[in-house]
Amino acid sequence: MQAAPSRQWHLPDTHNIRDLGGYRRAAGGATQWARILRGDSLSHLREESCRTLVDRGLSTVIDLRRPDEIGAEPNPFATHEHVVYRNIALFDALAPVAAMAGAFDMAARYREALDRCGDRLAEALMAVATAPAGLVLFHCTAGKDRTGVLAALILLIAGVDEAEIAADYALTATMANPLLARLRHRALSAGLDAAHVERVLASDAATMATMLAHLREAHGGIEPYMRAIGLAPADTDRLAVRLCG
Repeated sequence: MQAAPSRQWHLPDTHNIRDLGGYRRAAGGATQWARILRGDSLSHLREESCRTLVDRGLSTVIDLRRPDEIGAEPNPFATHEHVVYRNIALFDALAPVAAMAGAFDMAARYREALDRCGDRLAEALMAVATAPAGLVLFHCTAGKDRTGVLAALILLIAGVDEAEIAADYALTATMANPLLARLRHRALSAGLDAAHVERVLASDAATMATMLAHLREAHGGIEPYMRAIGLAPADTDRLAVRLCG
């Protein structure tokens, strides 16, 4: 008997790879399993875990980190023989989080990303839509912020309810405790303020709900926003088919 699909892809050296399948769609049916994955940094993957992903159909990796992050923690798929690798620095128009302090607001950062990073978001969405046949995995460092914004847009395009999208975003808090602990230790060791670190690492559903409300109120919703950043209806249809079959 075939095992039931799992939201989290369990690998020993990464903690936040999750499947975007199994979410109900307003038009009926659900998003398909093993089509698109969202994830955290792959830099710690050993050869065996890389081979597992390839054996399960991985064809494309989209790395949403900045070049300096990749330089510090290289991607094991950057030169892989059988996997297409793309680097799209999704939030390159925004200040690095490490440089920000004071009354930091992650929801405000996501709203700013929608307002200022449309070209990069369009590039990343098209990279998913036009990827070769097989499994697509996009990721950043924690698999929460850049990855979360891109995942939310893809799920909206697929017709998934906003409440489910916000709940998907919040799963990082329950599924990635070892990863969050490592990132917390690294940030505190670098001298960052503890309260600031906790705000940065939080993944409350309300944060994503606020971004989705901004998308509706400031940009008219997902369809007008897609047109504004340069995606035609045929492009979004292609992306929906990628996830929904």
